[in-house]
Amino acid sequence: MDIKGKTVLLTGGTAGIGKEMALKLKELGATVVVTGRNAERVAAMQAEGFEVISAGLSDAAGVDALVAEWGARELDILINNAGQLVDHDFRKGAPDADAADDCIYANLSAPIRLGGALIEHLKARPEAAIVNVTSGLAISPAARQPVYCATKAGLRFYTLSLREQLKDTNIHVIEALPPVVDTQMNDGNPMKKMPATECARQIISAIAKNRDEANIGMTKALRVTESIHPALARSLTLKF
Repeated sequence: MDIKGKTVLLTGGTAGIGKEMALKLKELGATVVVTGRNAERVAAMQAEGFEVISAGLSDAAGVDALVAEWGARELDILINNAGQLVDHDFRKGAPDADAADDCIYANLSAPIRLGGALIEHLKARPEAAIVNVTSGLAISPAARQPVYCATKAGLRFYTLSLREQLKDTNIHVIEALPPVVDTQMNDGNPMKKMPATECARQIISAIAKNRDEANIGMTKALRVTESIHPALARSLTLKF
């Protein structure tokens, strides 16, 4: 897919991987609209020349408000990047059930609802793409983040099924599986982290090359390990 001239809606595009993707897409000639909630980050992206739609995606009302704001404008690429990380570790005490619900909606329900609401916009274009950002933890989970892992695994399987449904259409469905990336979400994570700029570069490259999956960094090794020895893959990630 030629990125130049495409109109992109990128959720969670004011920080981390999303911000870096927005900058790279703009550099390649795309018109990029991002979503975000933090006022300071929103202002910073606006100063960079981006249109920003203020949207909270942890419930249906937030997704519907985003769709209403988008209106009837054209859309070539939808990137479901926004996500939440929630600690859900009974070894530390009772987890916050409401925070878990927000995480489940933001990471799984919102991409499903948003894609469904905007699919006719995508079908109307000569070529289009839906990009769902999951995680290496969609393949093999970490014990301290069961809710996050469950949502990303759910989105992975949804993406696989959606790709099969749309294989004879103009819409290419792509899954991006980042490793641990150096973003605010991973502050405090002791694992080695990939720079957000490099992760974003590889995702954009996968879109441009019409790949089905972007297995990024250590996720490549995890995918190989899981295919050969699933129990070994789980043993490597569950301890984190």
